[in-house]
Amino acid sequence: MLKKVSAFAVCLGIAFPLAAMADDSLVKFKSGIGVIPVSSASGAANPDGTSPNVIRNVVRGVNPPGQIWVIADLRADIKADGRVKVRGKGLLLGGGNGIGSNGGQTVHATLICEAAPPFTPHDTKGVALEANGDFRIDDLLSPAPPSVCPSPVLLIRNTSGLWFAAGILDLGNDD
Repeated sequence: MLKKVSAFAVCLGIAFPLAAMADDSLVKFKSGIGVIPVSSASGAANPDGTSPNVIRNVVRGVNPPGQIWVIADLRADIKADGRVKVRGKGLLLGGGNGIGSNGGQTVHATLICEAAPPFTPHDTKGVALEANGDFRIDDLLSPAPPSVCPSPVLLIRNTSGLWFAAGILDLGNDD
């Protein structure tokens, strides 16, 4: 009996450290937010209905595109060594004449860890959006991310550098 208990204890001692080492994630994102290019407008409207004081929805120094974009789902796992896997679904134009299309865009993922300037973008290579707006990125961030990412933001950007969607941080508190 003592041998069985000892063998079980040894197995537990090996299994738990391996399980702890299995998740070497730096940060994870679960779900996403599509871009609304204008964050606010103020002042009296112009005669044509436009606002003279429009504030663009700039995130960590990255500009938005000129049109609304929507995303149905976004999942991302960024490892401590910079490996990144992103799966996006339904990244499509949410307005204008091209509404519901992928706008012919190629996108890449950008991780930014700083809450205040200067910001360091950690980027992947680009992938073309499928017709339905789906995409998968399996790449390495360049430059490699820091070992600690105190204020993570994940942006999905096009080749011009504009952001189309942002990841929602996975805080691991699912019920």
